[in-house]
Amino acid sequence: QRVLINISGLRFETQLGTLNQFPDTLLGDPDKRIRYFDPLRNEYFFDRNRPSFDGILYFYQSGGKLRRPVNVSIDVFADEIRFYQLGEEAMERFREDEGFIKEEEKPLPRNEFQRQVWLIFEYPESSSSARAIAIVSVLVILISIITFCLETLPEFRDEREMPVPLPPQSGGLNGTTGDSPAMQPPSSLTDPFFIIETTCVIWFTFELLVRFFACPSKPEFSRNIMNIIDIVAIIPYFITLGTELAHEQQQPGAGGSNGGGGQQQAMSLAILRVIRLVRVFRIFKLSRHSKGLQILGQTLKASMRELGLLIFFLFIGVILFSSAVYFAEADDPESHFSSIPDAFWWAVVTMTTVGYGDMRPVTVGGKIVGSLCAIAGVLTIALPVPVIVSNFNYFYHRETDHEEQPILKDEHSSAQGSTVGGDAKRRLSRNSLNKSVVHLENSEGFNNGTSSIEKTNIKAKSNVDLRKSLYTLCLDTNRETDL
Repeated sequence: QRVLINISGLRFETQLGTLNQFPDTLLGDPDKRIRYFDPLRNEYFFDRNRPSFDGILYFYQSGGKLRRPVNVSIDVFADEIRFYQLGEEAMERFREDEGFIKEEEKPLPRNEFQRQVWLIFEYPESSSSARAIAIVSVLVILISIITFCLETLPEFRDEREMPVPLPPQSGGLNGTTGDSPAMQPPSSLTDPFFIIETTCVIWFTFELLVRFFACPSKPEFSRNIMNIIDIVAIIPYFITLGTELAHEQQQPGAGGSNGGGGQQQAMSLAILRVIRLVRVFRIFKLSRHSKGLQILGQTLKASMRELGLLIFFLFIGVILFSSAVYFAEADDPESHFSSIPDAFWWAVVTMTTVGYGDMRPVTVGGKIVGSLCAIAGVLTIALPVPVIVSNFNYFYHRETDHEEQPILKDEHSSAQGSTVGGDAKRRLSRNSLNKSVVHLENSEGFNNGTSSIEKTNIKAKSNVDLRKSLYTLCLDTNRETDL
């Protein structure tokens, strides 16, 4: 038995057995597709995308294979798959064929209490309490970063870092040696910035420990790059605290040897500055709560090959143009390029189109080399950029599609609920309608020459379709009937 399907005016014809291979789909389930049946034309009408139906019909004809037509975009074809209810398995195969990376299932702790704690601290979208914890964490991160920046202002800077170059002057001025202990500022443990930093680190440590003890796998937790960043962001505080406490303990007995330990103090302050610089990595903690930063990180991770090519091209260009500009400017006494390594900086600045102007060619040959260097830099940087942008678009659309899936599932479940509720009514009306059709056939005595198509029109499976079929028979002047 053949079935006629009209897709926005474009008619497709197939066998009913082809559609019945997948009874859970829209076209394979008679109860679902009857809503789109037009008894006047004896066809199913769908006001949907016409080019996409080639792939949908091929799904039934091939036994479950999905092939997206070339002239149909991915999102449009995905919408058609959802409309025709081909199932989650078909959607997953389609996404894999299109190159989408399958999302790994994130494990959860088996213990109920650990699972709740893990969801609260790891997944902000899981509940309102988890969202509140995420907001508090973001505020603490922002306060820590702002404090890190403000404490470098001259009016807030640690006074012990200011007189580092003073020991040679105090050694030459014997009269000022007695003032050295008086210049020592009060302990930084009472500094407001240190107190704020302590409060932030307490929250970071508490959050890290809670997540560590509630995580489903300790080895996986330790290898996660975000957790490593959390540990690295906390360590500088404890190192600074240990040095401060050690300095406080040594201070009472270090009055006579303070001048001899000036260089050691300067070295320790330089090390402390480097350690404090690590605190700036706390800004990466925001990526745990920011989808945009996560997309950026995934893009950079997927574009490592292109970034490597970019650096390799820049390296070749720097070597070539720094050598060329050095030999082009070698005979000029006012040349800024004393050697080829000295010209590396100029080549990098020129190829990246920054152009600080601290080093510039003077001769005509040097200016020609500089022009070629700028043009080559623009072309070199522009080559891998489209691939990186394409990766960013891919991860961005994958994230947005992932956010839309729960909404579509809710709509699909509500639609299923409505159809289940309507099935009961439809069965009752169908029984009564079938009885009336049988009564009409027995009492009125239809002609034996009536075609099978007319009978299927009469035996429509809904009240509206039956009325339309009977009304069509009534208007047919070529037929002698008392209907």
